[in-house]
Amino acid sequence: MTVIAANYYSEGKLVRKIAIDEHVELDMGRSGFCWIALLEPTADELRALQTTYNLHPLAVDNAMHPLCPPKLEAYNDELYVVAQTAALDGDRIRYGKTAIFTGHNHLISVRHGDGGALGNLREQLEASPTLFGKGVDYVLHAILHRIVDQYLPIFEMIEDDVLEMQKRSLDDFLGREEIDRIFALSGELTRFQRTLGAMAELVRKLVRGHFPCISAEVRPYFSDVADHVARVQTMVDGLLRVLSTVFEFSSLLEAQRTGVTTRQLAAWAAILAVPTAIAGIYGMNFKNMPELDTVYGYFVVLGLMTMLSLLLFVRFKKAKWL
Repeated sequence: MTVIAANYYSEGKLVRKIAIDEHVELDMGRSGFCWIALLEPTADELRALQTTYNLHPLAVDNAMHPLCPPKLEAYNDELYVVAQTAALDGDRIRYGKTAIFTGHNHLISVRHGDGGALGNLREQLEASPTLFGKGVDYVLHAILHRIVDQYLPIFEMIEDDVLEMQKRSLDDFLGREEIDRIFALSGELTRFQRTLGAMAELVRKLVRGHFPCISAEVRPYFSDVADHVARVQTMVDGLLRVLSTVFEFSSLLEAQRTGVTTRQLAAWAAILAVPTAIAGIYGMNFKNMPELDTVYGYFVVLGLMTMLSLLLFVRFKKAKWL
C-alpha cells in the first residue's frame, strides 16, 4: 500500500499528519476533519480503517475490488461513493477506481489503477482555505469534479482521430486496419458512455438527495459536476454518430467508386467487342467468302471498325461512363 497522504485539517488549514489507525480528537463542527488517501491498500489496512472510523463492512469489502461501476451508497451517517477515473492509452481507455468514504469529520479515498486525475488536487485545495474549510462534502465535490474534468481530454483526443479518418475517407478507401479501428473506438466509446451514465446518476443523487454528511451549502456545487458529466455525455453521443457516419459514408463511397470502375470496364468491353466480332467473322477459314476478293475490303473493314468504335465511345462519354 502507498499512503498518499493522511492529514488532519481545521478551518481549511493543515494541522498535522496522522497515522491511518490513529483516533483523532476532532474539533466540534464541520471544519475539523481527517483526509486520508490510499493507493491499493491491503485488506488488513482497510480493516484497520474500518475499526478506526467505523466504516460499513459492505463498503469496505467493495473498496477492496480494483474495478466496479460508479455508485453511491448511504450507510447511516456515512456515504460510500465509487467513481471511475479514465485515461486514454493509445486507442484504449484505461479505467481506475476511486472509492470514497465520507463521514461528518473524515474522508477516506481508496484508489485502484489510474488516478492521475487527482494528482495535485490536495495542494490546490490547501491553497484555498476558505473553500477547503467548508468540510469533507466540499472535498468530495472537488474529487468528483476533478475526475469528471479528466473525461473531456479523452473525448477531444479521440475526436481528433475520428475527424482525421473522416477526412481521409473522402479521398481514398478506408483500409481494413482503419475499419477495425473504427469498430474498436466505437466499442471503447460505448463502454465510456456506460461509465458516464453511471457517473451522471451518482451525481444526480448527490444533488437531489439529502444526506447527513452533505450540507445544504455545498449541495449546489454538485450541480456543476452534473453539468460537466452531461456535457461529455452529449459529446460522446455525437462522436458515436460521427463514427457510424464515417463507416457508412466510406462504404457508400467505396460502392460508388466500384460502380464507376464497373461502368468504365463495361464501356471499354463493349467498344472492343465490335472490332473483335468483325475480326472474328473474317477470321473464319471458309473458302466461299466473297469479301475476300474485294480490292478495298481490308480498308473498308478497318474503317467500319474504327467508325463503330468511335460512335460507341462518344455515346458512352455522353452517358458519363467514360
